[in-house]
Amino acid sequence: MKVNFLDLKVQYAAIKDEIASALQEVLDNTAFAGGPFVAKFEEEFAAYCQTEYAVGVGSGTEALWIALLAADVGPGDEVITVPNTFIATAEAISFTGATPVFVDVEEATHNMDPNLLEAAITPNTKAVIPVHLFGQPADMDPILEISRKHGLLVIEDACQAHGADYKNRRAGSLADAGCFSFYPGKNLGAYGEAGAVTTNNAGMAEKMKMIRDHGQSKKYYHGVIGWNGRMDGFQGAVLSVKLKYLEKWNGARRSNADRYFEVLNGQKNLILPMEADYAKHVFHLFAIRVAERDALIDALGQKEIYCGIHYPIPVHLQDAYSGLGLGEGSFPVAEKCASEYVSLPMFPELKPEEIEYTASAIKELLG
Repeated sequence: MKVNFLDLKVQYAAIKDEIASALQEVLDNTAFAGGPFVAKFEEEFAAYCQTEYAVGVGSGTEALWIALLAADVGPGDEVITVPNTFIATAEAISFTGATPVFVDVEEATHNMDPNLLEAAITPNTKAVIPVHLFGQPADMDPILEISRKHGLLVIEDACQAHGADYKNRRAGSLADAGCFSFYPGKNLGAYGEAGAVTTNNAGMAEKMKMIRDHGQSKKYYHGVIGWNGRMDGFQGAVLSVKLKYLEKWNGARRSNADRYFEVLNGQKNLILPMEADYAKHVFHLFAIRVAERDALIDALGQKEIYCGIHYPIPVHLQDAYSGLGLGEGSFPVAEKCASEYVSLPMFPELKPEEIEYTASAIKELLG
């Protein structure tokens, strides 16, 4: 049996006619860059995330960058985040001219350890970016309490957490802003690149709309130095179609996770992910931890079970950030987890027998 890590074709086949109709409508209206289809999705996504505003942009990376720019983060500032994330979190900080500062994570949740946050704050700290890794929100209440105490902006990196809940509140609504990626493989994925920022701050929303459109509030009147960061009309239309199914798809992901837990619970030499008592995890990824990670992935591949690694090298150990002078041992929990992650096949349409086959193979290989 072949088990793909991700299968976008099967999802597309189920909504093919709706997608074709939505794309044809964009073509008929020639509304390609921004425009009414993006505005419609922004309104729908804001409502879904329980926020007043959503600002559509070109990618999740742009969402993080533009949110920081709208908060006036710039040269000389520091922004605190975690090292076990996709590099885009740090890139967005760097491209404002600010410096990323890392804190280690909780081993159980793989998210920012609130107990380590305050010690990382300096007079130059301007903002904090907790990452909702793999689809589970960080423990936001203590992060917000500490940040508010020091007058810091908090921006959620919710790029993997579409529809996740923290204490019955939706990811993206928990802080000053929430940033989302709609990269095709995400829980809510576009058919290309796209992203969005959610917020309840009207001034911040307006500034982000200006920044994404060359700094203009109306054509050829440029109030700030901006960028071309608009979402395409095609992506807005696709996302409006797919948003209607997100709760169903997230429910399927959670059911798939439950099946993995049932079969793999108690297995030696393996650490399963956990769902914190404050969270509704949406399992963008189902990342287990094993000591001999590469050997397991190779052996599973021989059985046509295809897995991934998210992320093998923490950001502070990447060559791109060698200038920070942070070597091995700087963040031991993040480094240990990064050396052990194996992302198992996970998507809404994954079949029970595929999960059983994958889990049985893991049990056989681990002994």
